[in-house]
Amino acid sequence: MIIVMLLILIGLSNQNCSQREESMEDRYRWLEEVEGEKALEWVRERNKRMLEIAEADSGYTRLVKDIREVYDDDEQIVYPHVHGDVIFNFWQDSRNTRGLLRRSSLDSYLEGSPVWETILDLDALAEEEEENWVYKEQSVLLPEHRYTLITLSRGGADASVVREFDLQEKRFVDDGFVLPEAKSQVAWVDHDHILVGTDFGEGSLTESGYPRTLRLWKRGTPLEEAPVIFEGESEDVSVRCFSTYDNDNLQVYIVRAMTFFTSETYLFEGGEARRLPIPSDAYYSTFGDHALLNLNDDWEINGKTWRSGSLLSVRLTDLLSGSFDVEAIYEPDDRSTVSNWIACRDALYVHTLENVKGRLRVYHFDERGGWSSRAIPLPEFGAVSLISGDDLSNRIFFTFSDFLTPTTLYSHDPDESPELHEVKRLEGYFDTSGLVVEQKEAVSKDGTSIPYFIVRPHDLPYNGKAPTVLYGYGGFRVSQTPYYSGAIGRAWLEQGGVYVVANIRGGGEFGPEWHGAALKENRWRAYEDFTAVAEHLIESGVTSPEHLGIMGGSNGGLLVGVAFTHRPDLYNGVVCAVPLLDMRNYHTMLAGASWMAEYGDPDNPEEWEYIRTYSPYHNLKEDADYPEVLFMTSTRDDRVHPGHARKMAALMEEMGHPYLYFENMEGGHGGATNNEQHARRIALSYTYFRKKLFGEEK
Repeated sequence: MIIVMLLILIGLSNQNCSQREESMEDRYRWLEEVEGEKALEWVRERNKRMLEIAEADSGYTRLVKDIREVYDDDEQIVYPHVHGDVIFNFWQDSRNTRGLLRRSSLDSYLEGSPVWETILDLDALAEEEEENWVYKEQSVLLPEHRYTLITLSRGGADASVVREFDLQEKRFVDDGFVLPEAKSQVAWVDHDHILVGTDFGEGSLTESGYPRTLRLWKRGTPLEEAPVIFEGESEDVSVRCFSTYDNDNLQVYIVRAMTFFTSETYLFEGGEARRLPIPSDAYYSTFGDHALLNLNDDWEINGKTWRSGSLLSVRLTDLLSGSFDVEAIYEPDDRSTVSNWIACRDALYVHTLENVKGRLRVYHFDERGGWSSRAIPLPEFGAVSLISGDDLSNRIFFTFSDFLTPTTLYSHDPDESPELHEVKRLEGYFDTSGLVVEQKEAVSKDGTSIPYFIVRPHDLPYNGKAPTVLYGYGGFRVSQTPYYSGAIGRAWLEQGGVYVVANIRGGGEFGPEWHGAALKENRWRAYEDFTAVAEHLIESGVTSPEHLGIMGGSNGGLLVGVAFTHRPDLYNGVVCAVPLLDMRNYHTMLAGASWMAEYGDPDNPEEWEYIRTYSPYHNLKEDADYPEVLFMTSTRDDRVHPGHARKMAALMEEMGHPYLYFENMEGGHGGATNNEQHARRIALSYTYFRKKLFGEEK
């Protein structure tokens, strides 16, 4: 009945929708050719138009400059990755656009006067090798800290090359481990061996485009001769591997991900993979000789049922034997959840959300007393971000901030002091005087209370005229928490705009159940939640449809795509970034098959019946009055296909609907690779919102 009512609402019969699906897919399939010359020419024409419009606005040029000042500020927080007495950092500024991988001593860093030693200059490397290198990450071999596997991407794509690097000599290792460009998986086993999952040719990748097999590669031998030690199935999402350093031992794990949310975990030891008897939907990590399990569903074991969202511990040796006791580290309630955690040498830091506010506790395990904890005192309102922990000590780095409070970086080591050490507090990048932050609630269609954060002038007149940007995501158990953004502050809040973040279902704000409530056939709940927040903003007098804009990226791009195709009457501006939009074919485009546990399988007629009711590409109507949407994507995004945004824009153009389009020719799923590109992306978005929501005169 619900599906029938929705189809009536959008004015489409099943038959007509099916006929238009066929014609649309055939007509615009050529835009899925990422590097196709015809497709790129289409992109260049629209990029030119977008930039001409933006650059004709003096406010745009000024805004790019203002945002660049934020990103290029030498007084930005230098985010650390701690390894014993050494701090690693990746740094970008106006002089180092691609960035520097560098290190400093821990002591000098904590004293606020680090002496940085450059390990790898990405700008120099890119020039020398004539490659558009973008730094992704490194994996250091512990405990020596001499050799690391550095991951580099061309233009910011997920597909990357992996090269072994000598941190002592500061150069790539001659005849070291090197993997060609692919969506690879690597993990250290020891100095002379790594586990490798990559594109070995036919049959080596899953349908989602990730590794299906793992090989044990010995130093000095050809990669193609490395023996296969593990195989998944082609319909799996991926097979991946990782290493942890606990109790002076390097432990190697293999994870076979059958879906985005279910997996099998194996300990790789003595050349064999031993499967761990844990729930397939639990997140697994280690802490010393303990296995840590974060449950995505209720788990009944040994006559007790543990609630979903609980963080539990089991002795690893007992787990491997098949006979084990389970102990609770943290058990949530209806308004709290475990967000994430970091394990240090013998201190476990657990970050939780309580009504979407960040909390932090440090846990210790005693053989006689079990688990004990104490709270780390933090301000009442704000968000915690765990930055880095150390396998060799109990030191952690984390940040705390909210929408109006500049980010502060803290260090904590309970072996040294019970007090927090403030490492760096950002200077404010925008004027917060006269601004307030509130947490409000809207009521969704099914009666569920949906919280949201609103940043507004304290003297807001509530006359429905406030230019307001509503941001949402609502998927994959990703929580939207308060955060400080100098760029958004300068681009929007300082100009008098209102900024809203919705905590809709599909996210992780209240644990696995909040996420699961909007999966597959229940996807409409996330969209109804978002609509409820928009309507609440209008009903309470904050804004009106003329002054309300919405913004989202990736799954959030799908969210705003659904929002404007089904309720165009509510919005006057839409920024739809790196979006999913063609939900009939998303599973055939790049990594899309890996998300079917979230959205459903469009090839299954029963599941397509509910997907089709919201698929933005299939719900466009010629006679609708849509706002002029700004689509933003990236040619080098090899996670969410740029064809989604391209095809949607092309169909809107055919139907005579106004739109704007910008596709960065590099940048990956993040949409940008350097500070200039980040600044331009944000400036384009908020210049657009300024014109739409303030009016041309602003």
